[in-house]
Amino acid sequence: MTDRQIVLDHFKRDADTEVEMAALIEEGRVTDLLIDDPSVPAPGTIYRAIADRPVKGQGGMFVKTPDGSGFLRQVRGLKPGQALLVQVTGFAEPGKALPITTKVLFKSRYAIVTPDAPGMNISRAIKDDDLRDSLMEVAHEVFADHPIAADGAGLILRSACAEEVDLDVIAEDIAAMADLAANVMADEGSGPELLVDGPTAHELALRDWEPGQVVSGMSSDKLAPFEAAGVLDLLQPFIGGAALPGGGQIFVEATRACVSVDVNTGADGSPAAGFKANLAAVRELPRQLRVRGLGGIVYLDLAPMGKKDRRQFESALRAAFRKDSVETVLAGWTPLGGYELQRKRARLPLGPILAKLAG
Repeated sequence: MTDRQIVLDHFKRDADTEVEMAALIEEGRVTDLLIDDPSVPAPGTIYRAIADRPVKGQGGMFVKTPDGSGFLRQVRGLKPGQALLVQVTGFAEPGKALPITTKVLFKSRYAIVTPDAPGMNISRAIKDDDLRDSLMEVAHEVFADHPIAADGAGLILRSACAEEVDLDVIAEDIAAMADLAANVMADEGSGPELLVDGPTAHELALRDWEPGQVVSGMSSDKLAPFEAAGVLDLLQPFIGGAALPGGGQIFVEATRACVSVDVNTGADGSPAAGFKANLAAVRELPRQLRVRGLGGIVYLDLAPMGKKDRRQFESALRAAFRKDSVETVLAGWTPLGGYELQRKRARLPLGPILAKLAG
């Protein structure tokens, strides 16, 4: 096994439905997992929607989409019956409207086209001045005179551009996103309609994950990719509790209202055991939430530790989530000594599917 693998496979949700799934394996551990659900719109989906009715006291408006009701945190300038372009920003909680925005983005591996936000920018993660100059030349050549740019759209070149040695590939990617944006933004329809599907699991993995050896198709011994790469065995830490370095354990349980995380010291009864277990737990927590697809309110029921250790714990928590791809707000301590997070619902909860895969 190489240090980094992107494994692409399919999952049979039921007798008639097979969907894409992708796993990221780094240093022998699953660090990310994506599985499609065709019954719900994926983030990134773009609709022509119809403004329905404002929600008093919440500063938002319900809109009609082909896939049900959406909730837009905007009222100013909108009136019932008005057609508008919206994009899904996350997964809805059960029984609630789709979270959407009017700030539509067109995102690919190398480029993001931003309607109504003019200008051309390059990711700050790209430090090489010569590369930045070359990328800006490509951007000007491909994008500056494109009709979508003339209409006030902007372009962001992503950090992945530093990985691609062929500038022609980046140029083609920019042109494709600009053309797509121009076609969608020129829409003049009147009723609710799906305009752009959100990315599938395979598309999202190849678009957003750092490059690695891509494993797909059947192996030489006729095993499916997940089985051949050992993904199914590596998913065991996400079924029930997971062992932590030093002997502690972390348990993650999702309810309808929130996600509960319990940390214990295991067999270690030393005075410093609680603090050590809590530090190990926060380093593991982003992976546990990301692979399980969990978001919303997250409560940490920590192992006992002194208040003098809280500052170091908070530093470790911030460091752990700094590189996480899902937006997470570190809310702070609760009156009972726990810790609370608020995490964007950017993924589908995968608990039942994980149990089926690993079982």
